[in-house]
Amino acid sequence: MNTNQPINIDEKISIARSLSLGAQHVLAMDLYIVPIILASLLSLTVADTSSLIQMTFVVAGLATIIQSGLLLRLPVMQGPSYIPIGAIAAIGKTLGMGAVYGALIPVAIIVALLGKPLNLFSKVVRKLVPPIVGGTVIIVVGISLLPVAFSSIYSGEQASQNVIVALISIAALCAFILLGCLNSKLHWLRLTSVMGAIVLGTIAASFYGMTDFSSVAQAAWFELPTLLPFGELVFDPIAILTMLFISMIVLVETTGTWCAVSAVTQVPLEDERLNRGATGEAVGHAICSLLGGSPVTGYSTNAGIIAVTGVASRRAIIAGGAILLLLGLMPKLTSLIASIPQPVILGIFTVICVVIAMNGFRVIQNVQLTERNMLVVGLPIMLALGAVLMPSELKYGLPEFLGYLVNSGIAIGALAAVILNFILPHDKAAQ
Repeated sequence: MNTNQPINIDEKISIARSLSLGAQHVLAMDLYIVPIILASLLSLTVADTSSLIQMTFVVAGLATIIQSGLLLRLPVMQGPSYIPIGAIAAIGKTLGMGAVYGALIPVAIIVALLGKPLNLFSKVVRKLVPPIVGGTVIIVVGISLLPVAFSSIYSGEQASQNVIVALISIAALCAFILLGCLNSKLHWLRLTSVMGAIVLGTIAASFYGMTDFSSVAQAAWFELPTLLPFGELVFDPIAILTMLFISMIVLVETTGTWCAVSAVTQVPLEDERLNRGATGEAVGHAICSLLGGSPVTGYSTNAGIIAVTGVASRRAIIAGGAILLLLGLMPKLTSLIASIPQPVILGIFTVICVVIAMNGFRVIQNVQLTERNMLVVGLPIMLALGAVLMPSELKYGLPEFLGYLVNSGIAIGALAAVILNFILPHDKAAQ
């Protein structure tokens, strides 16, 4: 590929090529991991877990088609973010999932207005989310989720067996990634690394009696989504405030994703596109509130796939959205995913957390680490970990809103990054 020429996001590629490239984007997304982690934290049944995964696919597919085709108009797939996991789990445990989805309605309205017609989102982003803040938030996301994964691996009567299965899954994932990176002929291993690690991890888990795929046989091959699959919407003020705040943090993360795609495609990320993108995020929230699933946002893996293939046509992304939608209409597939042993998913999840954190360090690599900037980066990480590791009895003693935020250490860290960067005086010698 000639890297000196800009990549055409409006290239009119064939349907067959669109589907092929769209499938590669889907394989690289791993979007089923977030709903599986959520289901584990919420102690959902296999049937409810399957429904959560199924609706996440459907919501991601619809949101991708709308965002890439109509609003943001960049080659960006939509998928579930890791940032809301803690808050959704906390609200879901105390008020039920109806409160989570009910909160997304007013959140969607507010976020949509910030985009179009008020056109405020771009101004807020350029003022409050410079690279040092965006990179720190991404680092916080990766580091804050690691304790969640490890504590789940170490829990239960089969802790030692969980560790073995998780380590096998981690080793397989790392091996596939390295082989794909070191040998260009084996690049397909990198694209399918998560799938391969799941297969090998599940085989290892079967030797310990951890596998049960009986629900797959009972699941239907095709099923249309239903409205409000987890019950009626509940509009709780504290839940709404919590999800609104979390959504703002997700938008910070998403803006970083858009910047990455903009850099790869050489398409300017002007104010108009930023504001349309915010409205597109809001549409995704609205769809999620009605159909269930996990809230979706822009997925950063697209930039890497575009850089590798040299093709950034939005037609490929829209085809990927159609593939996600089709997969979401197949309960037998989502039931199969829901039956994957938890230690396998958690082991893979730890590697993903590390990759997320490293991407954050990549964003801030050109920021001069003065004493002031080290505080902006380091203190949010400390506060986020402090929230994640806080004993449950202390969390329960906090006011309800603070309790939800502390359950999402990511929110604490992200808020700290924005505030610290805003209030700490800049080192004039470093400017």
